[in-house]
Amino acid sequence: MDPIDALLEIATLLERERASRYRAKAFRQAAATLKALPADVVNDPSRLRETKGIGASTFAVIQQALAGAVPDYLVDLRGEVEPERTSALRAKLRGDLHAHTEWSDGTTPIDVMADAARALGHEYLAITDHSPRLRVARGLSADRLRAQLPEVRRASGRGLTLLTGIEVDILDDGALDQEPELLAELDVVVASVHSKLRMESRDMTKRMLAAVAQPHVNVLGHCTGRLVQGERGTRPESEFDARAVFDACADNGVAVEINARPERQDPPDELIAVALEAGCLFSIDSDAHAPGQLSLLDYGAERAEKAGVPAERIVTTWGLERLRAWAD
Repeated sequence: MDPIDALLEIATLLERERASRYRAKAFRQAAATLKALPADVVNDPSRLRETKGIGASTFAVIQQALAGAVPDYLVDLRGEVEPERTSALRAKLRGDLHAHTEWSDGTTPIDVMADAARALGHEYLAITDHSPRLRVARGLSADRLRAQLPEVRRASGRGLTLLTGIEVDILDDGALDQEPELLAELDVVVASVHSKLRMESRDMTKRMLAAVAQPHVNVLGHCTGRLVQGERGTRPESEFDARAVFDACADNGVAVEINARPERQDPPDELIAVALEAGCLFSIDSDAHAPGQLSLLDYGAERAEKAGVPAERIVTTWGLERLRAWAD
């Protein structure tokens, strides 16, 4: 097989299983390096092995592919990584409103995320890097976010509309961690709690109510903040008055995110039921931090389908024109 295709498929599979970001990134880097090399270097094993960006594992993959074989590493990964799950609801999803790039804590440039979304058949993808308070994730200051916007728009096209956006932190008092005038310029605003997740229930409820009442918020992201599996360990749910918060979401047209990452499974099933009863809209989002994670939408779709969420109440099943009208 083509060695570049092999390297990229390996990277995608590693990303989908949430393996070490450095391993996946090494295979993407090797693919980019190989693409830029002249044929005489590619076909000279001794020179190729000495090329910066080509390591022992990626070199072995390239050599096996050039010899006409499917590389062993790829064969193993195809057998180990769980394939995408199929559901009637997954087939109805038309886009994703929560994804990160190397501008904050994602692993790849905007255009690489865009190419992966196109490959999945997305009609739209919102680029929602973090806001400045989340320093560990290299959150975007107002100036950096303004610099990003033309890059997002430039990578749009060829069957995919990239939407400008942000995952903005909900601060302790419910304020949003970005300039209101700048939030007003964006296509999509996902508001999430990332700090003081063990705040007392009454205060957390007030905090979230204040956030979803703000006019620029479109999506309430991973509302409990829980982690149920994965290398980061587990984390309990934040405590808040779910009915009050979801009533406010319904009143303000804010979609409750069904975060598709298997380590989050957020909201829990019982809270999806509360949001359904409250009349909420929903957004099934990948929260992807790498191209291969965009396909995690299948997990979110499966959960939503089992919970009985009607497709018409999921904004990511809507076409672009209707989505824009709702988010405006």
